[in-house]
Amino acid sequence: MQLKGQVYPYEILIAEGTSPSRQRNLAAEQARGDILYFLDDDSCVVPDCMTQCAQAFGDLSVAVVGGPSLTPDSDSRLQHIFAYALTTSFGSGAMRNRYRAAGRSRITTERELILCNMAIRRDLFLAAGGFDERLYPNEENELLDRIISLGHNLVHVPSMAVMRSQRTTLAAFVRQMFSYGRGRAQQTIIARSCSFMSFMPLILLIYVALLPLLPANMLWKLPLVSYIALDIVFTIVTLLKTGRPETLFLFGLYPLMHCANGAGLLYGFVKGKPVAKTGSDVTIRRVREFEQPTDTVP
Repeated sequence: MQLKGQVYPYEILIAEGTSPSRQRNLAAEQARGDILYFLDDDSCVVPDCMTQCAQAFGDLSVAVVGGPSLTPDSDSRLQHIFAYALTTSFGSGAMRNRYRAAGRSRITTERELILCNMAIRRDLFLAAGGFDERLYPNEENELLDRIISLGHNLVHVPSMAVMRSQRTTLAAFVRQMFSYGRGRAQQTIIARSCSFMSFMPLILLIYVALLPLLPANMLWKLPLVSYIALDIVFTIVTLLKTGRPETLFLFGLYPLMHCANGAGLLYGFVKGKPVAKTGSDVTIRRVREFEQPTDTVP
């Protein structure tokens, strides 16, 4: 984690263990500030991040402020391909703004916010009960939905970014997509609310699995033809936009990431309601007290 050029006093607590939701909850209880700012250990914030965050919290109706997680230029070509897939509407839908800086500051939903770069009022976080410790990932999504239901606003600030590397291998990226699907399914089971678009990968997976059993006529093949057409269009658009031949890999990556996400959704629903981990050791270390910041903090 790296914080550079910040102008606000801050403290740093590092939570370590094997239950991320519980780790963050315990750290939030021990925190002394009015605002909790959640970062992952590989998040590198932009210099004026805290200033932008504080400005957004100037509106008392705002409960949560967050920005995107951007891919560093130093990432490999493969990692940038993963980033391209995540930042297109075909690849990630409404969640693409978690991975790109687009537009102006705006009131939003959980679909544009990501926990590796998200701030929340501490009193509201504690009053809401914090993260549901049965969930990981998607613990922040479930909490944000609860906060919205209480009448509070969430704000997305595109310029309040962190730089954070993508997965380094195809296998790791596929596992990430599977995990996101599983988390969304378990969130749905707990919250008993759902979005049709969230389940499109599962619908795609079921459709592809059943296609050999369906009548051999064009009507049943039309969804597949439409999907392939969109796959080609978005791959070519990215190629023309970036000028990088390796982006042609997106043609195969899109269906792979969608099917992996769909498989994760299916697994999450089959597994049923999650349970919180028990007996997991959590260590909270306060590595910085409130004081004016220096240039770099470990």
